[in-house]
Amino acid sequence: MRIVSLIASATEIVHALGLTEYQVGRSHECDWPEEIRALPVCTSPAIAVDGTSAEIDALVKERVVSAVSVYDVSTSILESLQPTHIVTQTHCKVCAVSLDDVERALRDSVSSRPKLIALEPNSLADIWIDIQRVADACDVPDRGERLIRESNARIETVAAKCRGRRRPKVACIEWLEPLMASGNWVPELIDLANGENLLGEAGGHSPYMTWEQLLAADPDLVIVTPCGFDLERTRKEMYWLTERPGWMELRAARTGNVYLIDGNQYMNRPGPRVVDSLEIVAGILHPDGWPQRLQAAERFIA
Repeated sequence: MRIVSLIASATEIVHALGLTEYQVGRSHECDWPEEIRALPVCTSPAIAVDGTSAEIDALVKERVVSAVSVYDVSTSILESLQPTHIVTQTHCKVCAVSLDDVERALRDSVSSRPKLIALEPNSLADIWIDIQRVADACDVPDRGERLIRESNARIETVAAKCRGRRRPKVACIEWLEPLMASGNWVPELIDLANGENLLGEAGGHSPYMTWEQLLAADPDLVIVTPCGFDLERTRKEMYWLTERPGWMELRAARTGNVYLIDGNQYMNRPGPRVVDSLEIVAGILHPDGWPQRLQAAERFIA
């Protein structure tokens, strides 16, 4: 096998299945585990990704409206790697390289005629389906079944420990300008950690929301986890919230219950480490239960 993964979550699935030795290429966003950073990079962003939340959003919308991809796939690098398998996704054309991008590149010329594996994660159940999809395509179905079984056992351990505890109201924010609530699997994580998710629906794409909606929800806890941002970058962008009128009127802001999570590494990456994300959320909601997991989050003080 010669596997090329074009999304970070897929690279983590390949690793968790014990197939890292067969991976020969990656996307520019694949950064874990550490050893895959040495692999050839097959993609690049077609827009500037170092701007503010608002600037990135405007550039993405401009390209999506004009039906132009926000990522470039290098046909020449793919050809040189001669992959037997390419893993991509159909979930979001903004979040990572999509099936359309790869098919466009393959049409240009990749003579190895690789098998395309397209992931479709909208919920926790979909993540398990995707893990098994990769395992089956790579002829290691038993490894997929074992990984899913072990992941669900860890989830049940967390959920059982959270049951009966105080159930705080939680607003999870996936983008800062414009404001977006976390959807897909994140509301499930909050529910499993015995929190009441106020904004965004399980299994649905992350929705836009207004500032007035957040004020009206008045959560006990605010979790900020922008897609693609690490903790440092998220911290720098928090002015989009703190400079809005009424910020300190929010219960979470007044009580110091605003937390930042590395959305790039955890919450917005639908792979095996989604269980780590659950433990981080549980650590925020119930600090006495998972104090070690709070190291992956940061309490924000304006």
